[in-house]
Amino acid sequence: MANFYTDNSALNFQLSHPLMHKIVTLKEKNFADSAKFDYAAQNFEDAIDSYRRVMEIVGAICGDIIAPNAENVDHEGPTLVNNRVVYAAGTRQNHEALRQAGLYGMALPRQYGGLNFSMIPYVMAAEIVSRADAGFANIWGLQDCAETLVQFADNNIKDEYLPRVVQGETCSMDLTEPDAGSDLQAVMLKATFNEQENQWYLNGVKRFITNGDAHIKLVLARSEDGTADGRGLSYFVVDNKFDDKIKVRRIENKLGIKGSPTCELVFTNVPAQLVGTRRLGLIKYVMSLMNGARLGVGAQSVGLSQSAYNEALAYAKSRKQFGKTIIEFPAVFELVATIKAKLDASRAILYETTRFVDIYKAYEDIESERKLEPEEKKECKEYQKLADAFTPMLKMFAAEYANQNAYDCIQVHGGSGFMKDYACERLFRDARILTIYEGTSQLQVVAAIRHVTTGTYLKRIREYEQMTLSDEFKPIRERLTCLTDIYEKTVEKAVETKNSEYLDFVARRLVEIAGHLIMSYLLIIDASRDEQFRNSAAIYACYAEAEIKKHAAFIDTFQAENVEFYKNNN
Repeated sequence: MANFYTDNSALNFQLSHPLMHKIVTLKEKNFADSAKFDYAAQNFEDAIDSYRRVMEIVGAICGDIIAPNAENVDHEGPTLVNNRVVYAAGTRQNHEALRQAGLYGMALPRQYGGLNFSMIPYVMAAEIVSRADAGFANIWGLQDCAETLVQFADNNIKDEYLPRVVQGETCSMDLTEPDAGSDLQAVMLKATFNEQENQWYLNGVKRFITNGDAHIKLVLARSEDGTADGRGLSYFVVDNKFDDKIKVRRIENKLGIKGSPTCELVFTNVPAQLVGTRRLGLIKYVMSLMNGARLGVGAQSVGLSQSAYNEALAYAKSRKQFGKTIIEFPAVFELVATIKAKLDASRAILYETTRFVDIYKAYEDIESERKLEPEEKKECKEYQKLADAFTPMLKMFAAEYANQNAYDCIQVHGGSGFMKDYACERLFRDARILTIYEGTSQLQVVAAIRHVTTGTYLKRIREYEQMTLSDEFKPIRERLTCLTDIYEKTVEKAVETKNSEYLDFVARRLVEIAGHLIMSYLLIIDASRDEQFRNSAAIYACYAEAEIKKHAAFIDTFQAENVEFYKNNN
């Protein structure tokens, strides 16, 4: 029997990080729930033991049920019957196995039936599920919508919906429309308030909605007459129990993640409840939801990268050519080793980002009950700033590396990888969406570049520079210190032009330099704690150095006026 948690020591390693004690203690509010709930953690060791036990359950279900179902789900896919989605048989089995195991709502408060887990084990579970089937992760992972209700909804909404999420009801976030993709300010689905009934109603069309026929729907809608921008949008929760009011017009025929139904929806006088305050739907609530979704795509990307690495390694060790296995050829073992290095690098930034999110969200939760001490307030703001900086970088790199790793996995397989007989073909198709949804890689750069220009990344890189390392990795640190100096000078050069168009043009290169430095440091820090990351740390540092010097050389020689050549060459 396969277990996708116990067979991967890199996951258990994350639960031993020095910040975990702080994270768990804050999340458990000094273990106050231990007197109220018999399953609540009594202390830090008890909490970590619970995390590990639940991860073992997730790993067993993923290894024994979800992964074996993945190919059939990919072929069968969901179907549309009377304007309702019917999941593939394997999807229904996956969902029921996780539901019966009580794995929905694991991060929700215990008062609603949740396990009150921190984000670390939740993201870890998302990674494991994604390794088994990236498409199914879009159904299981959208329970993250419930976090938005925890944070912003009133108690009546929480009491109505959160226990249902714990019981396994599925969620969706209904944002995009035919004329509002990345530009959510253009959303036009209409929300109308009936004063006599004291009831909101929704009318309009939504498109490209992941898991679109979910039980519980969070819908972005235009509530203010006469508006055309984000200030006229509010956020609503909808109970999808009205067969004649919410109709699935079509299920999109996608390249990949085919088990996850992506739907076009028609809303006709659908009763809805307002979440939070009017006019803050996009400005506050969706931005919070999207940050969580980007963390989820990061986990999905790492899980898919893990699967690609496993497939590539297994094939390279079994396939023989010219009298020996192909893993013995430098061209192949370099390819497989680079896949592994990119996997470990993306996992390192995934959990670093999640730790930042865990800490600031725990402080925000505490602040809802009492005023934070000045030192707590300062720390909350610092970790929130780091989370805001690292989230777009994580999403971009993890998604790009998942695509590269799936591509290289096929390359290791050669002609066989082009055939549907091997899983790598499905992984390649599934990976392609990762750089697109929840904000394209280009939009992640837009979010990240301000942390380049304001020095957020540089400050954190310099902090990593001072951390304790084993002697083996001090030479790598010396190289990274020199590369950081190059990064600092390159940023200064770009900013000094005071040319916003030029800065936008080189933004991706600047963000990538910062990301390579951050992930290189995270890997040598991890390798100093555990030798399993030793090889990836050395390999990734070499890869990063080449990429950093390439980008820095381009920016150093590229003149601002040359942007016009690119603009006018289309």
